[in-house]
Amino acid sequence: MLLYNAAMFPFIRRQWFLLLLLVAAASAVLPAGMLWRADNGDGTYRNPVLFADYSDPDVIRVGPDYYLISSSFQCTPGIPVLHSTDLVNWRIIGHVLPRLPSDRYNLPRHGEGCWAPSLRYHAGRFWVYFGDPDLGIYMTTATDPRGPWEPPVLVVAAKGWIDPCPLWDDDGSLYLVHAWAKSRAGFNSVLTVNRLSTDGRRLLDQGVNVFVGGDRQPTIEGPKFYKRNGFYYIFAPAGGVSTGWQSVLRSRNILGPYEDRIVLRQGKTEINGPHQGAWIETAENESWFLHFQQRGAYGRVIHLQPMIWRDDWPVIGDNQRGTGSGEPVLTGRKPHSSASQIVEEPQTSDEFNAPELGLQWQWEANPSPHWGSLTAKPGRLRLFAVPLSAPATNLWSAPNLLLQKFPAPKFTATTLMDFSTVRSGDKAGLLVMGPDYAYLAITQEGTTRRLIQVVAYDADKGAVERVETSLPVPPGPLYLRVSVESDAACQFSFSRDGQTFVPLGGRFMARPELWSGAKIGLFTMAKSPKHRPGYADFDWFRVE
Repeated sequence: MLLYNAAMFPFIRRQWFLLLLLVAAASAVLPAGMLWRADNGDGTYRNPVLFADYSDPDVIRVGPDYYLISSSFQCTPGIPVLHSTDLVNWRIIGHVLPRLPSDRYNLPRHGEGCWAPSLRYHAGRFWVYFGDPDLGIYMTTATDPRGPWEPPVLVVAAKGWIDPCPLWDDDGSLYLVHAWAKSRAGFNSVLTVNRLSTDGRRLLDQGVNVFVGGDRQPTIEGPKFYKRNGFYYIFAPAGGVSTGWQSVLRSRNILGPYEDRIVLRQGKTEINGPHQGAWIETAENESWFLHFQQRGAYGRVIHLQPMIWRDDWPVIGDNQRGTGSGEPVLTGRKPHSSASQIVEEPQTSDEFNAPELGLQWQWEANPSPHWGSLTAKPGRLRLFAVPLSAPATNLWSAPNLLLQKFPAPKFTATTLMDFSTVRSGDKAGLLVMGPDYAYLAITQEGTTRRLIQVVAYDADKGAVERVETSLPVPPGPLYLRVSVESDAACQFSFSRDGQTFVPLGGRFMARPELWSGAKIGLFTMAKSPKHRPGYADFDWFRVE
């Protein structure tokens, strides 16, 4: 069985120093293998609840279960689906898209693809709408959030339409709100509502611009549509990702006019730009709000905020000042829940013993069955050497990088690699990927085998790789490791016995992409299409 196939993806308030104390204390008692524990084990939690790049989250509850999806841009499988029973502990259960719905994504198109999807449950089905800023608005449905999901339908072909979210009104009518990308449409800070057909697959009108942010709510985007007590609400962030705030619009008429209010801002906290997210009502009638925070190379990490309603306006986070605008909390009481709760986190390590890759892995483009196999040598991941497509000068354009998110502020990732069956010009190894990237790899040049530590700065601008360190190595398996510190500084090392690791090269500072954080993972590359490629076998990949 090949590595990729269709069945593979079934689918209150505290000061900053207190958070540091909580981090230190929790780190000392983390269960074996846990990287970041948001659940304090005493009925309280700490933020972020997800210390990983789950950009533009949307969350719903169905019975006792919560489901979260996020942006995935050019990566596949796309739109991860996470599950929780308490909004604090999360696990990946699948993906909405086994591949992106266009062949233009057969090669990496960084920052394009799936933007800000929305998730809803209606008439016994799960519904996902997502925008591609260059192609339009898509929709897909499923009876199980784990999948399979129906092939996505292009609801409207358009350029610059982003961040769609549906709302089924009380009379069964279906509406869609969306924002605009200035880079494609030439303008932004506008929210538009369209009427949809009852099956959700096509527009019925030209749409109405229901809100213009102007100077008061600049760059308003990421709308989430709700109805409560006869009011229509649009939750929408404004002011920019790093320095903005969370706003809410309210109207008695779905087409407006809408009045607006800022309900969450950074204030005196260290939580910059508390941004785009989702309101969730628990089975115990508590309101909560999940949102992201831009955290440099770690991407957009997820925070959970308490929320109350006052005069039919939401108040989010800590509101000790008594205004309508709250500030993010760093720790607090967990949501009440009668469901069974398990302390867990999204998957990271993979022993490669299963017939499918772990759900944490994503490729940089639509996958090919020729990139790898989990059955060619059972218990091993075999990655075949793939040549770069001309005129690529570095790995920025390589589609066959197998990567996952940075999972915690501080961690090590180690793999055991066998490079015995290789050909001249091949290389394989352990990678920290971004517009600046670095890797530790074994390369074969003629009969000479070398271990190299390589960096590429401004790879997104076509910069050429630079070999920092190189030394000859004998045949046989080798342990490769990267240690990431809390400032995203990375140090590569290697070992012959898995016990003593020798640093190789200097410290490398990971850097985020435009819309996402840095990533770690594995690769095998060939020198050119003229060379007959070999392969590398990876015994396991462990994050600790």
